[in-house]
Amino acid sequence: MKTLLLTSAGMQVKDEILKILPKLANQTKLAHIITASKAEEDTSYVQKDSKAMEELGFQVTEVDIEGKTEADLRETLKDFDAIYVQGGNTFDLLKAARESGFDKVVKELLERGLIYIGVSAGSIIMGPTIEVATWKGVDRNTLGMTDFTALNLVPFNTFVHYTEENRELIKQEVQKSRYPVRILTDDQAFLVQGNRVELVGKGEEVSLK
Repeated sequence: MKTLLLTSAGMQVKDEILKILPKLANQTKLAHIITASKAEEDTSYVQKDSKAMEELGFQVTEVDIEGKTEADLRETLKDFDAIYVQGGNTFDLLKAARESGFDKVVKELLERGLIYIGVSAGSIIMGPTIEVATWKGVDRNTLGMTDFTALNLVPFNTFVHYTEENRELIKQEVQKSRYPVRILTDDQAFLVQGNRVELVGKGEEVSLK
């Protein structure tokens, strides 16, 4: 059964991450995929997450999927218990996922029981499309990408980093979307196990009604 934890702010919901591990953190091999963060000027959030992982005792290896092949990724990721796909630029991450074959390899790994932890962009790419990243001011499409088809491993698009200031924008955009959109604050995550989806973390799921 595939297990994904789609987070808005990663280690900010570390208790929820620890709950889904099949073994203790210090026995867990974690691949920290930092590709989306490479284009960001401020990567302090990556260091913050790395420090939190270290403090919890994870056996962490940093991995960049850009420029890799499917064969490279199968070999690199085969012995990990979990992958932690860091946030950053969603367009850059999706491009790298397609070109490297990560989009195919991750499906195989999920079927084998690897746990997928997505952070922001790492959560967004698991839906049918990354259209939420195109919404005003959310992300920079410096690639001029026009095909927003994503990995489609969950049946909804995820809007991350929700605050009340986003409410009207999301309400307008959701009406144009062909897909369901579910919303996360930085203290929440969606736990996907097989076909079951559960909101975990603090507070109720944001409703636009």
